[in-house]
Amino acid sequence: RTAVGRGRAWLYLALMQKKLADYLKVLLDHKHLLSEFYEPDALMMEEEGAVIVGLLVGLNVIDANLCLKGEDLDSQVGVIDFSLYLKDTQDSDGKQDGGITAVLDQKHYVEELNRHLSCTVADLQNKIDCLEKTNSKLQEELAAATDRIGSLQEEQQQLKQQNELIRERSEKSVEVTKEDTKVELDTYKQSRQGLDEMYSDVWKQLKEEKKIRLELEKELELQIGMKTEMEIAMKLLEKDTHEKQDTLVALRQQLEEVKAINLQMFHKSQNAECSLQQKTEAISSFEGKTNEMMSSMKQMEERLQVAEKARQAAEERCNKMKEELAGRLDTCRQQMSQLDSKCSTLEKELKSEKEQRQTLQKELHQEKDATTLLKTELQQMEGLKKVCTSFKCSEQQ
Repeated sequence: RTAVGRGRAWLYLALMQKKLADYLKVLLDHKHLLSEFYEPDALMMEEEGAVIVGLLVGLNVIDANLCLKGEDLDSQVGVIDFSLYLKDTQDSDGKQDGGITAVLDQKHYVEELNRHLSCTVADLQNKIDCLEKTNSKLQEELAAATDRIGSLQEEQQQLKQQNELIRERSEKSVEVTKEDTKVELDTYKQSRQGLDEMYSDVWKQLKEEKKIRLELEKELELQIGMKTEMEIAMKLLEKDTHEKQDTLVALRQQLEEVKAINLQMFHKSQNAECSLQQKTEAISSFEGKTNEMMSSMKQMEERLQVAEKARQAAEERCNKMKEELAGRLDTCRQQMSQLDSKCSTLEKELKSEKEQRQTLQKELHQEKDATTLLKTELQQMEGLKKVCTSFKCSEQQ
């Protein structure tokens, strides 16, 4: 029932199925689930967990036959005698020793079962005590609940009586209120007639006051219009005065500017007279220079006429030279055509000579090959001669 008991049952089943190492390997592969139950430095979260899985593979050799029916897995386990589940590998000396060991094993097994049964009996006794305590508490709660139910029923009866009294009082109060409302209606009708007469008188007074008010409003509007016209006229007068003052100020400024301009014109006239004197002097000097330039221009015209005559003579010479050059060009072209024909013939001769040279080179290669063959044959002949001489010498001996 507890988490410890379920864990022990899972370990027993894994050992009997020989899959404890496989189950732990699956758990280590899903470390994101183990992070909720283990700290980051725990053994299952580090690489040493894989080493433990490898060590647990050795448990698959052992055949575990564990009983789960009568076991109390939730309680603390004491010392377990594993001699019942292990095989005796040593050879017994005799049949008596084998029987004694079997009896002892059975005795230990029975003692282990008795111990487990006593543990289960103690647990059951504790559970019975707990159930008796809870039963007594429930009986006490039932008695208290019955008392509460009786008190609630009494309160319900009292509330019913109070409801009846309240209903009778409310009916009486409703009848009294109906009579009061009838009396109030009669008084209201009588007072309504007097109020209607008062209302008609007040309405007439209101109409007269409205007429008087309309007349007063018309007079106020006329006075307001007159006041606005007066204000507009005052504003226009103020504008005219301001404009006249501005024009006076502008005229004064213009007078001052005219005075300054007159002074400037006087100074400029004096400067102009001085500049006129300087210009007259410069004009006289320029007239002398122009006379000199005219004389030089006449000389230049005479020189131009001489140069034109020389140019005409040079043009005539150029025309003659052009005619001579044209004749020479014709002769040069004829010579070039002759040279081209000679070049073509020379190229043909060069091609024929190249072909002859190639044929001669081929013949030389063939002769070289023949000479090499002859040399090899001569060497072979010399070798044969040496062999023959050696053979003759051996025969003579």
